[in-house]
Amino acid sequence: MKQENQKSSQAPFRDIERPDPPRLKLKRKLPRAKYTQDELVEIFERFRQQRPEPKGELDHVNPFTLLVAVVLSAQATDVGVNKATKELFKVADTPQKMLALGEEKVRDYIKTIGLYRNKAKNVIKLCEQLIERHGGIVPQDRDALVELAGVGRKTANVVLSMSFGVPTIAVDTHIFRIGNRCGIAPGKTVDDVEFILERRIPRDYLFHAHHWLILHGRYVCKARKPDCEACVIADLCKSREKTTDIPAPIVRLED
Repeated sequence: MKQENQKSSQAPFRDIERPDPPRLKLKRKLPRAKYTQDELVEIFERFRQQRPEPKGELDHVNPFTLLVAVVLSAQATDVGVNKATKELFKVADTPQKMLALGEEKVRDYIKTIGLYRNKAKNVIKLCEQLIERHGGIVPQDRDALVELAGVGRKTANVVLSMSFGVPTIAVDTHIFRIGNRCGIAPGKTVDDVEFILERRIPRDYLFHAHHWLILHGRYVCKARKPDCEACVIADLCKSREKTTDIPAPIVRLED
């Protein structure tokens, strides 16, 4: 039986036209590439075949609830955040409703999440800022987003990508690990990794790249022990930790 992850002879994938990504500007040179452009295309093409339309795992109903969910997800699992926000978003899915709910009640809804007291303060504060500065609308600008309480660059990138279709790289612990372990984007900081990935990932694959990498890191290239036998890019991976050169067959996964 022929494995699906042999290099495809079909026409190259072409993504739809999307806005140019707001690239991170750093005064540094790119490190020497470990992968050729053809290898990178093949890596992300396999990820695309496996998950054609990858989705984030934080539950939300609009840009505002996504913003709140990502703020709450710092040092917490997506599963834990979803449990807490399931009831919260039923009663407060706009900045105005969240502000009317008040910090104490927000705290009660999210008390199962780590750092919930400080996070409740940030949620209320960012609601005030959204109303005062942006008329209660989540801005589609990264500089404006990172000025909100509890919002950093990673959170802003997630919102820009998932809510507004901007191709960004939101570097979390999984992407940082894969970038360094596999050598796709070796960097000492999350900014280093973002800087490299923005410039190395083939443009047609950039929009979904951060979800592909996050899901690959969460379920296959795990922190303690990578599951190389389940890896669809095992033959291409240049990690010293890998335990096989035989790629797993590509099976389309439903998100």
